[in-house]
Order: sequence, then structure tokens, then C-alpha cells
Amino acid sequence: MDKPIRTRRKEERPGEILDAAFEEFVQKGYAATRLEDVAARAGVTKGTIYFYFQNKERVFVTMVRELSRPTVAQAEQFLAEKVHETVDISDFLRMYLRFFYQTIVADRRAGEILRLLIAEAGRFPELVDEHFQTLVGPALAMLHEVLADGMKRGVLRSSPVAEFPVLLLAPALQLNIWLLAYANRRPVDIAQHCEAAIDLILNGLLPRPDEERSGALTNG
Repeated sequence: MDKPIRTRRKEERPGEILDAAFEEFVQKGYAATRLEDVAARAGVTKGTIYFYFQNKERVFVTMVRELSRPTVAQAEQFLAEKVHETVDISDFLRMYLRFFYQTIVADRRAGEILRLLIAEAGRFPELVDEHFQTLVGPALAMLHEVLADGMKRGVLRSSPVAEFPVLLLAPALQLNIWLLAYANRRPVDIAQHCEAAIDLILNGLLPRPDEERSGALTNG
């Protein structure tokens, strides 16, 4: 039996408040955002916000956590599939980087939340650490594992980059900052940027012809 409209609206209201808060925080930043403006955007009273959230800080923290859930769930699913164990390492790195671009760059909410966390890192250090532990940390751990294994097997060049896997994500992070700063004033083709980054990264990681010959002679 369907729930009454009144009940459904009450259950949906926290999400509507968080959606409104997201837009206000994105436009004005944490300090300049007022709960009355969040309430007006959500179509509720300021008192309604206090019914669900203690203060603006709790609105921000809950907003980051709740709106990050889809991204975290997608990342967890991608990491859990262990695709790197069954496909060519070059193909996996292409898949990984395309997934990261889609998650961090093409997804507006994920990108804006990252920007808000960077801007408010001093105010919410524990929230930033939580975001790292649930999303960034596991993604980097898998990348480190793949790079180290590839270098050990000789399918990737031996390089210090295995200890700094975040370097492979630098192009996506740079593009995210570019888009946040310039919006539509300096448009960039995200798909082309991603393929250019993949080409650059793979050319830096894959063994060069002279190294392949040297490795073949050594193994022979």
C-alpha cells in the first residue's frame, strides 16, 4: 500500500534540504551561506531545517556524506570487480582512468563536493579525512597494487610512479579545477582530454622497444 503523500513529503524533505544546501554552498561557499537561503530554495521554513539538522555545520557535513554516497558506491563496485586481474594491464588502466574522469570530472556533484572539501579543509579536516578513506584511499591503493604488479612482471617500466599513483590522476584533477574555475568560459572536451591523458600516461608507463629487447635478452 502506498504511503500517504503527507508522509512521503516528510520523508523526502531532508533530501530536498540537502539538495538546496548543495546549490547554496556551491554558489556562495560555506561562510556566506545562510540557512534562510537554503530554506527558501528548498521551499521550507528555517525552523524545518532545524527540525532535521542541528546547525549549518551539520547541514554541510550531512550534505557531503549523503551526496557522496552514489560516487562511493560506484567506486566500491568498480574496485570490487577486480577487473585488473583478468584483463590486459593497458586495457585496465584505460578503464580505470576513464572511470575516474567520469566520476570526478563529468559528474558535477562529485566535482563540486571535492572543491568544497578543498576550500573547507581547515574547517572540516575530519570530513576531508573521511572522504579520503572512503573514496580516494581505496582507489589509490588499487592503482598502487596494479602498478607495482605490472612493474614486477615487466609489463610496465620500472618507475617511482608506483609509489605516487596519484600522479596518474593528476590530469583529471587538473581538468576538474579548470572546469570549476572557468566553467563555460573556457570549454574543454572532457572525452578528448581523457584520451590525451591516457595516451600520455601509457606512453610513460609501457616498456619502450629498446627496454623490451633488453628484457627479452636478459630473460633468454
